Amino acid sequence: MLSGCGDPEVAPQQTLTLEEEQLLLGNPSGATADESNDNDYLMLKPQFALSYSRERGTPNWVSWHVNEDWLGEAERQNDFRSDPALPEGWYRVTASSYTGSGFDRGHNTPSADRTKSEEDNSATFLMTNMIPQAPRNNQETWADLEDYTRDLVGEGMEVYAVMGSYGEGGTGSQGSARTIDEGRVTVPSRIWKVLVVLEEGEGDLGRINSATRVIAVDTPNSNSVRADWGSYRTTVDAIEEATGYNLLSAVSVQVQQALEGRVDMGPTE
Repeated sequence: MLSGCGDPEVAPQQTLTLEEEQLLLGNPSGATADESNDNDYLMLKPQFALSYSRERGTPNWVSWHVNEDWLGEAERQNDFRSDPALPEGWYRVTASSYTGSGFDRGHNTPSADRTKSEEDNSATFLMTNMIPQAPRNNQETWADLEDYTRDLVGEGMEVYAVMGSYGEGGTGSQGSARTIDEGRVTVPSRIWKVLVVLEEGEGDLGRINSATRVIAVDTPNSNSVRADWGSYRTTVDAIEEATGYNLLSAVSVQVQQALEGRVDMGPTE
């Protein structure tokens, strides 16, 4: 029992590390930083977190936070390169691995979401952040969704994003392919993203509730994809069923149940 008439104690605001910030919504696949877990290998960076598949040569998913603190005036670095943080002995996809394939080096965490410093922007060009993405999907549909995300930040919001891909076989500018780079990189058939949108504030995880806007999108990895990303909106539940992931695992089960079966009907620009 508590007694007395003083003010109740208020728990101090938890300070997250940058790595914890990128995984605020949870670890969708239960990835671990164990080399034996080579198709679900957890990599934590200050700028984003990801699960990497050695077999596919791509990330399974990438998770990151974007708000005004991550945006600035740093120029696009364009320094695509292998990721030295992969375990020794693993094949490291190179800047030229996608050359001549008909697929773009498609960012998961966008370059333009990390413009506070050149170092932050450069991190997005690690090949562990890339998937073979059909050019129209990357340059039109996905680019518009990325622009809209930053527009939300410009309107006083902050966004937690998780992006991934699954399946095998996409259609790029030179036709269909299941793999590139002499079979060492799998071309996904589907590309998805989930955005959790909050007003800028503190204690973000605790502020996610049944009224929070959640945008889930799942597109074919095809050069015939429509430019309107809004037409590909789906539910978090549907993406979870397709991938086997638990995308909002850090959120209470009750709130997950309220959010994950809902198709976003909000504005798209």
